[in-house]
Amino acid sequence: MHRPASFQEEYQMSWSVLIVDDEPMTQDLLRLMLEPAGFRVTGADHGLEALQKVKEEKPDIMILDVMMPHMDGITVCKEIRRNPETADLPIVMLSGKTHLNAVEEGLQAGANRYLAKPTARTDLIQNLREVLAETAAVSH
Repeated sequence: MHRPASFQEEYQMSWSVLIVDDEPMTQDLLRLMLEPAGFRVTGADHGLEALQKVKEEKPDIMILDVMMPHMDGITVCKEIRRNPETADLPIVMLSGKTHLNAVEEGLQAGANRYLAKPTARTDLIQNLREVLAETAAVSH
């Protein structure tokens, strides 16, 4: 479904993204992909930090790695969905774990999308915009 340009123009510049990944190079790469498209990017190195930043910064959407120290992405996703204040946060999981069981587990934990690493810039941006549009349509 094609969205009118006005939706993107109206909402795109105000979108904040929290990238949760224990690999600094991955965070940097995602930042380089997203900032030119108008996203405001912050990062977290592991799940516990992610939960803290979600509470403090209230991002519009989260890109969440699955395999991380301290708390994995599946647990982070479940924690966010359990908390009424954060339950509606759009979550896109981005992981090297791409077998069917991993994808299913991510979606059952509450992720809106599950993308494979590495992902193309255009695919990532399109998925983020689609998830934001879907969740905006539901909440308004």
